Amino acid sequence: MDIVLIAGLWLPASVWDAVVTELDALGHRGLPVPLPGVDDGSRTATLDDQLDAVLAVVDAAHRPLVVGHSAAAGLAWLVADRRPADVAGVALLGGFPAEDGTTYADVFPVEDGVVPFPGWDPFEGPDAADLDAAARQHLAGLAHPVPEGVTRATVHLTDERRHTVPVTLVCPEFTPEQARALVSGGDLPELARAEHLSYVDVDSGHWPMTSAPSALARALDDAVPTGR
Repeated sequence: MDIVLIAGLWLPASVWDAVVTELDALGHRGLPVPLPGVDDGSRTATLDDQLDAVLAVVDAAHRPLVVGHSAAAGLAWLVADRRPADVAGVALLGGFPAEDGTTYADVFPVEDGVVPFPGWDPFEGPDAADLDAAARQHLAGLAHPVPEGVTRATVHLTDERRHTVPVTLVCPEFTPEQARALVSGGDLPELARAEHLSYVDVDSGHWPMTSAPSALARALDDAVPTGR
């Protein structure tokens, strides 16, 4: 199975390197996506630019599973909206899709047109509990400011067929039970409308591609849809 990998805010495609190796051992082909505004150093890239980059990889692959990490869960869901018949499914890792008409990821402050990595203080607790000093230094060293045109963009969902695409919530710093409660409680309306929704647990923090690449690869293997 081709598995398209989209990193969350600040992180380049290389953050997936260890996961790609593990996926290869499981018989899959990992396809990390270099995102405009992160991998190319651009300060003017937009969410549409990032979506176009992901769609180019999806269109060149064979009915892939599309994985979106953290904020990029919204980007993976945009792919499901734009290519509902061409993807095998989406896996949302530590994040949830934004609704139509909402902002993509306006969570952290903008400084001079970009959102810099804010350091580890906002992530103390379950998010970063499994990251030692070396892992934190590694991730912070990879981090690149994200353009405002990405984080403050408005999400546009246009094709109701996205709800037919199989969705797996990969749960790292939260449990499947907590995720189910959010869906059933009405906090995640896009997922509440999904016709095929499943949950996979990963015992890690928010960045399992760094702290638990083997476990994450196995979780993504479990997320591969059958018969679609």
